[in-house]
Amino acid sequence: MRVTKAIKQQMLALLEETYQDTTTALTYTTPFELLIAVILSAQCTDVRVNIITGRMFPKYSTPEKILELGQSGLEEQIRDCGLYHSKAKNIIATCTMLCEQYQGQVPDSIEELVKLPGVGRKTANVVVSQLFHIPAIAVDTHVFRVANRLQLAKGKTPLEVEKGLMKAIPRDKWSDAHHWLIWHGRKVCKARKPECTVCCLCELCPSALLQEQQK
Repeated sequence: MRVTKAIKQQMLALLEETYQDTTTALTYTTPFELLIAVILSAQCTDVRVNIITGRMFPKYSTPEKILELGQSGLEEQIRDCGLYHSKAKNIIATCTMLCEQYQGQVPDSIEELVKLPGVGRKTANVVVSQLFHIPAIAVDTHVFRVANRLQLAKGKTPLEVEKGLMKAIPRDKWSDAHHWLIWHGRKVCKARKPECTVCCLCELCPSALLQEQQK
């Protein structure tokens, strides 16, 4: 099945209709809190991150307070998060940079954000999109999987998929489409067992059609 531009537009319209009111599942009240939450979310569910930040942020919600806590103290706070040791090390280094170079504020450009330890392109895209309303498409495991299955954008790396999605999706929809794809991946197009029978895109999806043909 060849996924044409017209089919991609149909897919996006259905995704928008289904997930138009969705946003990030991470809980935060300040730009710094979102930055830390996104760093913690690598290989960790948003539900778990919200539990961790829910007990941490009431006491430690600024770069200065986390630096006072120190790496060992921070590790105790986030011990139930995957890769907690390396994340704590990166967060301490990021807090140091924020205080020394950015007056304790979260920078508002991808170029500056990726200079922070523990902040890759995906995290930077989430931050600029969510906080500063700059159009961006963050490609996490859900977005990567769904985009490839739908052939909305094909690629072997997150960057390849990001570039493909930027071509397929109108710029003013980039940030919203990021959430549509994430929620579709979480609720329907799951990694091990996609629920094709209840999917709004099943008649347009090449992966679903191939699976049906193989039955």
